[in-house]
Amino acid sequence: MKVISANKIRNIVSQLCIQANLVLRQDVLRGLKSATLKETNKKAKKILEAIIQNAGIAKREKLAICQDTGMPVVFLEVGQDVKIIGDLKKAVHQGVELGYKKGYLRNSVIGDPLSRRSPKYSPAVIHTDIVKGNKLKITVLPKGFGCENKTQLKMFNPTAQLTEIKKFIIDAAKNAGPGACPPFVVGVGIGGTADYAMFLAKKALLRKFGVRSSKFGVLEKEILKEINRLNIGPMGLGGKTTALAVNIETYPTHIAGLPAAVNISCHALRSATAVL
Repeated sequence: MKVISANKIRNIVSQLCIQANLVLRQDVLRGLKSATLKETNKKAKKILEAIIQNAGIAKREKLAICQDTGMPVVFLEVGQDVKIIGDLKKAVHQGVELGYKKGYLRNSVIGDPLSRRSPKYSPAVIHTDIVKGNKLKITVLPKGFGCENKTQLKMFNPTAQLTEIKKFIIDAAKNAGPGACPPFVVGVGIGGTADYAMFLAKKALLRKFGVRSSKFGVLEKEILKEINRLNIGPMGLGGKTTALAVNIETYPTHIAGLPAAVNISCHALRSATAVL
């Protein structure tokens, strides 16, 4: 059995918060560069080049990639043979607060969503999964709300056709438009319950670029092609690069329902992972 202290977890979470906000994921950067080479619209190409340049400056100068450093979403995969000494949840929240302060990141979290007062650095939104083994995997996803506000959920009838679900996903991207800071990544969750479909859609954003679903890879490509025909383009100014990827995750569901959710990330799809 592996023993991990809460203090170590706090420090790792702190580092991941800074890394995610300052250093764009390499797979995302490669996706942007690939899109730049394929883009034929001059204005769109120039915007993509500016996005890539911005990421380079952020990494070099240790600055936030975007002024919206997001609400930190933390995914924990806890091995069943791991023993944690201390309070895991408290360690994550403390790590977020420490990292956001050290990294000079924006305090965007308000304790009372109705009064809208006193922004802070934490708490984070935590998703925990128990898995086999003696490892603890921690992933920090800072989620900006320009794109989070474009989230969609639809409870389809179980008799719904695939064409209806495809239209829902494409319409969600169309409605997101410039407000989600394209080119974006479209995360899709299908199945489970309403809340679990939403979780799957967000988790889908963590999948590396170029990795297709073994079952729905063809569907992902088809929907991506349709979204890129919308001519929204980078920052909504036209072009064929509206989305960089469509990632679909599924889970068994009830015979009487068919939940489908879409969670979109802006071009600054930021996350960082550590395994202890």
